[in-house]
Amino acid sequence: MPNPFQSFSSVRPKQHKQTFDELYGEPENFLELEVVNPVTHGNKTTNMYTDYEIVCRTNIPAFKKKYSRVRRRFSEFDAFRKILQQETTRVVIPKLPDKSLLNYNNRFNDDFIEERRQGLERFLNIVAGHPLLQTGSPTLIRFIQDEKWR
Repeated sequence: MPNPFQSFSSVRPKQHKQTFDELYGEPENFLELEVVNPVTHGNKTTNMYTDYEIVCRTNIPAFKKKYSRVRRRFSEFDAFRKILQQETTRVVIPKLPDKSLLNYNNRFNDDFIEERRQGLERFLNIVAGHPLLQTGSPTLIRFIQDEKWR
Protein backbone atom coordinates (compact mmCIF):
# COMPACT_ATOMS: atom_id res chain seq x y z
CA MET A 1 0.00 0.00 0.00
CA PRO A 2 1.42 3.39 -0.99
CA ASN A 3 2.45 5.73 1.74
CA PRO A 4 -0.06 8.67 1.82
CA PHE A 5 2.70 10.89 3.27
CA GLN A 6 5.08 10.27 0.38
CA SER A 7 5.94 13.53 -1.42
CA PHE A 8 4.92 14.08 -5.01
CA SER A 9 8.49 14.79 -6.03
CA SER A 10 9.51 11.24 -5.24
CA VAL A 11 6.87 9.78 -7.60
CA ARG A 12 7.62 12.00 -10.63
CA PRO A 13 8.97 10.20 -13.66
CA LYS A 14 12.62 10.75 -14.37
CA GLN A 15 13.27 13.66 -16.71
CA HIS A 16 14.81 12.98 -20.09
CA LYS A 17 18.07 14.84 -20.60
CA GLN A 18 17.91 16.62 -23.98
CA THR A 19 20.48 15.83 -26.62
CA PHE A 20 22.52 18.45 -28.44
CA ASP A 21 20.32 18.05 -31.56
CA GLU A 22 17.15 18.48 -29.53
CA LEU A 23 18.49 21.66 -27.96
CA TYR A 24 20.16 23.26 -30.97
CA GLY A 25 18.93 21.37 -34.03
CA GLU A 26 16.37 22.44 -36.57
CA PRO A 27 12.87 22.81 -35.09
CA GLU A 28 10.31 20.22 -36.11
CA ASN A 29 8.40 22.64 -38.36
CA PHE A 30 9.52 26.14 -39.18
CA LEU A 31 8.77 28.81 -41.75
CA GLU A 32 10.90 31.93 -41.94
CA LEU A 33 9.88 34.68 -44.35
CA GLU A 34 11.55 37.99 -45.06
CA VAL A 35 10.62 40.73 -47.50
CA VAL A 36 13.89 42.42 -48.43
CA ASN A 37 15.85 44.28 -51.09
CA PRO A 38 13.29 46.62 -52.67
CA VAL A 39 14.30 47.67 -56.20
CA THR A 40 12.64 50.46 -58.19
CA HIS A 41 12.57 49.89 -61.95
CA GLY A 42 12.07 52.32 -64.83
CA ASN A 43 12.50 56.06 -64.90
CA LYS A 44 10.27 59.13 -64.90
CA THR A 45 9.49 58.77 -68.60
CA THR A 46 8.40 55.13 -68.34
CA ASN A 47 6.21 53.20 -65.94
CA MET A 48 8.04 53.01 -62.64
CA TYR A 49 7.44 50.28 -60.10
CA THR A 50 9.13 48.79 -57.06
CA ASP A 51 9.41 45.08 -56.42
CA TYR A 52 10.45 43.25 -53.28
CA GLU A 53 12.33 40.01 -52.71
CA ILE A 54 10.63 37.30 -50.65
CA VAL A 55 13.15 35.00 -48.96
CA CYS A 56 11.74 31.74 -47.60
CA ARG A 57 13.37 29.10 -45.39
CA THR A 58 11.24 26.17 -44.28
CA ASN A 59 11.08 22.47 -43.62
CA ILE A 60 7.29 22.21 -43.81
CA PRO A 61 6.50 19.29 -46.15
CA ALA A 62 3.75 21.20 -48.01
CA PHE A 63 6.40 23.55 -49.41
CA LYS A 64 8.25 22.33 -52.51
CA LYS A 65 11.56 23.97 -51.63
CA LYS A 66 13.43 24.37 -48.37
CA TYR A 67 14.89 27.67 -49.56
CA SER A 68 13.60 30.10 -52.17
CA ARG A 69 13.87 33.70 -53.36
CA VAL A 70 11.28 35.39 -55.58
CA ARG A 71 10.45 39.01 -56.46
CA ARG A 72 6.94 40.46 -56.19
CA ARG A 73 5.37 43.85 -56.92
CA PHE A 74 2.80 45.45 -54.62
CA SER A 75 0.11 44.77 -57.23
CA GLU A 76 0.97 41.05 -57.01
CA PHE A 77 0.59 41.12 -53.22
CA ASP A 78 -2.80 42.76 -53.78
CA ALA A 79 -3.89 40.08 -56.29
CA PHE A 80 -2.60 37.36 -53.94
CA ARG A 81 -4.66 38.77 -51.06
CA LYS A 82 -7.83 38.81 -53.19
CA ILE A 83 -7.29 35.19 -54.28
CA LEU A 84 -6.81 34.09 -50.66
CA GLN A 85 -10.05 35.82 -49.69
CA GLN A 86 -11.87 33.89 -52.41
CA GLU A 87 -10.16 30.61 -51.48
CA THR A 88 -11.22 30.57 -47.85
CA THR A 89 -13.98 31.97 -45.71
CA ARG A 90 -12.57 30.40 -42.53
CA VAL A 91 -9.54 32.72 -42.31
CA VAL A 92 -9.61 36.50 -42.01
CA ILE A 93 -6.97 37.82 -44.42
CA PRO A 94 -5.30 40.97 -43.05
CA LYS A 95 -5.07 44.22 -45.00
CA LEU A 96 -2.03 45.25 -46.98
CA PRO A 97 -0.17 48.45 -46.15
CA ASP A 98 -1.90 51.53 -47.57
CA LYS A 99 -1.31 52.60 -51.15
CA SER A 100 0.17 56.03 -51.73
CA LEU A 101 -2.72 57.63 -53.61
CA LEU A 102 -2.18 61.16 -52.33
CA ASN A 103 1.06 61.76 -54.20
CA TYR A 104 1.91 59.42 -57.06
CA ASN A 105 5.65 60.19 -56.86
CA ASN A 106 5.73 59.53 -53.11
CA ARG A 107 5.69 55.79 -53.93
CA PHE A 108 9.36 55.98 -54.82
CA ASN A 109 10.51 57.85 -51.71
CA ASP A 110 12.99 55.73 -49.67
CA ASP A 111 11.04 56.15 -46.42
CA PHE A 112 7.77 55.11 -48.06
CA ILE A 113 9.39 52.09 -49.74
CA GLU A 114 10.88 50.95 -46.41
CA GLU A 115 7.56 51.42 -44.59
CA ARG A 116 5.80 49.44 -47.32
CA ARG A 117 8.47 46.69 -47.18
CA GLN A 118 7.92 46.30 -43.43
CA GLY A 119 4.13 46.22 -43.92
CA LEU A 120 4.38 43.59 -46.67
CA GLU A 121 6.66 41.45 -44.48
CA ARG A 122 4.22 41.74 -41.57
CA PHE A 123 1.29 40.83 -43.86
CA LEU A 124 3.10 37.82 -45.33
CA ASN A 125 4.19 36.48 -41.93
CA ILE A 126 0.65 36.75 -40.53
CA VAL A 127 -0.87 35.00 -43.55
CA ALA A 128 1.82 32.31 -43.81
CA GLY A 129 1.75 31.76 -40.05
CA HIS A 130 -1.89 30.66 -40.11
CA PRO A 131 -1.96 26.83 -39.83
CA LEU A 132 -4.89 26.39 -42.26
CA LEU A 133 -3.17 28.44 -44.97
CA GLN A 134 0.33 27.14 -44.25
CA THR A 135 -0.59 23.56 -45.03
CA GLY A 136 -3.72 23.93 -47.14
CA SER A 137 -3.24 26.83 -49.55
CA PRO A 138 -1.44 26.02 -52.80
CA THR A 139 -1.80 29.72 -53.69
CA LEU A 140 0.25 30.71 -50.63
CA ILE A 141 3.02 28.25 -51.45
CA ARG A 142 3.14 29.30 -55.12
CA PHE A 143 3.21 33.00 -54.20
CA ILE A 144 6.12 32.49 -51.83
CA GLN A 145 8.16 30.05 -53.92
CA ASP A 146 7.33 30.08 -57.65
CA GLU A 147 8.92 32.59 -60.02
CA LYS A 148 5.62 32.83 -61.89
CA TRP A 149 2.87 32.21 -59.37
CA ARG A 150 -0.23 32.81 -61.51
